[in-house]
Amino acid sequence: QVQLEESGGGLVQAGGSLRLSCVASGQTITQLGMGWFRQAPGKAREFVAVIRFDGRETDYEDSVKGRFTISRDTAKNTVYLQMDSLAPEDTALYYCAARRRFTPTNTHVDYWGQGTQVTVSS
Repeated sequence: QVQLEESGGGLVQAGGSLRLSCVASGQTITQLGMGWFRQAPGKAREFVAVIRFDGRETDYEDSVKGRFTISRDTAKNTVYLQMDSLAPEDTALYYCAARRRFTPTNTHVDYWGQGTQVTVSS
């Protein structure tokens, strides 16, 4: 069983930065597609960024392209989401997600973390 533990959320002013971390246990991330999703109050959960199981490809939701960067450290079995130029509309509960061999999508996720809150003040 894979467990995902997020950290790094918090309150930041618009224009600021945060780095989210997701530590995986139970399986190496070299066998997992990993991703970040978010859910704002009253809205559906949405895709933010993913990284392929071999680390060779990444993909981003259009509104975060150029501002967010997904990366990983296989030695630490950890995936990161560096978030720069944060805006109030980025405020949401951010979830780490994993899928065996394939990249997670809105409809295909094998494992979820508990989420970490990101709040951006204007």
